[in-house]
Amino acid sequence: MMLGYYFDLALRAFKRSRALSALMVLGLGLGIGACMTTLSVYHVLSGDPIPGKSDRLFNVQLDARGMVGYQPGGEPNLQLSRFDAEALLRDKRGLRQVMMSGGRVSLRPETGKAFFPSSRYTSADFFAMFEAPFAFGSGWDAAADAAAGRVVVISHELNERLFGGANSVGKTLKVGNIAMQIQGVLKPWRPAPHFFDLHVGNYAKAADLYLPFSTAAQQRFSRSGNMSCWAEAPGGDPLALNAPCDWIQYWVELASPSDASSYRDYLMQYSEAQRKAGRFARPANVRLRSVMEWLAHRKVLPGDIRLQVWLAFGFLLVCLTNAVGLLLAKCLRRSGEIGVRRALGASRRAIFSQFLVEAGVLGTAGGLLGLLLAWGGLWLVRLGPSDYASLARMDWEMLGLTLLLAFIASLAAGLLPAWRAASVTPALQLKTQ
Repeated sequence: MMLGYYFDLALRAFKRSRALSALMVLGLGLGIGACMTTLSVYHVLSGDPIPGKSDRLFNVQLDARGMVGYQPGGEPNLQLSRFDAEALLRDKRGLRQVMMSGGRVSLRPETGKAFFPSSRYTSADFFAMFEAPFAFGSGWDAAADAAAGRVVVISHELNERLFGGANSVGKTLKVGNIAMQIQGVLKPWRPAPHFFDLHVGNYAKAADLYLPFSTAAQQRFSRSGNMSCWAEAPGGDPLALNAPCDWIQYWVELASPSDASSYRDYLMQYSEAQRKAGRFARPANVRLRSVMEWLAHRKVLPGDIRLQVWLAFGFLLVCLTNAVGLLLAKCLRRSGEIGVRRALGASRRAIFSQFLVEAGVLGTAGGLLGLLLAWGGLWLVRLGPSDYASLARMDWEMLGLTLLLAFIASLAAGLLPAWRAASVTPALQLKTQ
């Protein structure tokens, strides 16, 4: 009951000093809007791209290079050679395992001109491991990997472009110079960051065309991404099975995070075996990092985003300081009113609560304005040229955080003015009236 009364008093106070109230709402709105714009971008870019599973997915690194430039305990190359990736895949020591590379291959639909969609050459476990959602059909199986099957999976966007969104499973596409059948069509899917292959861009869009790695190797389709060679490839072909070149990303899914130590031991044993066989020159040196460890190691989050968040919070602090000053000014102007209320029996607690409710109402109005400004700020971010621009959106979690931040900020700003109002001496104010 008293809360409604305080709310009514707050509205009356705002009407008496509309310009000052509007200035406070604008200041809080600007601070909260700037803060939540940068915080929303940070939230999207630093989030877990595959929650509930990221602690069981591990990136594999082996040190297969020669002794030139060797430093004990140094960081291995980021990718694996084709020989090592295929050997680990055959051993199947994890719950699931995937080898893959970005690709570049022409695609000719049944009607229309050929073009080059973003492609990925991978193995059968890719879709289950990374939880790629299917609209139609499914991925291929291990038998298709073994037989270099002529099957593909296409993205939602590519299916919209070629077939108007209809179920295209079973239809044929000409990939390179061979006919390949569509095995599955994905739903809209864009993991952010693009953690399983950062070489194509930290926040790149997922590929439009997926096909078995074995098929791409057999047909000698062009690849895309980084490659590191430490010796001359046999026959001058860096994509050959025994080429001393790292260019393949390798991920493993384990049944539980606790299995990582045993899998790491397996990698050490594999490296030692390859060293004894004369393939590895360096002592065993492996890395096995979970998704979030991998992202932290690669420093995926842009450094300027963190700086922008700190600057935005600094700006919010300035806005709160101004709000405190304006609320204090309002309090001093209403000293006579406060003295009369105290003389009529209002307690210090009642005065304190009244002014705190006024600050809360101002904060709510500032939060709603800040929410609108944050949406506008995120729209401007989406117009930018960065690869993460289109990801800048506010979800329900950040929406709730915006309103909570506004409420807490307004209460923090209102504490000092409310305490000052509750400290007004009624006798002195009545004497001066």
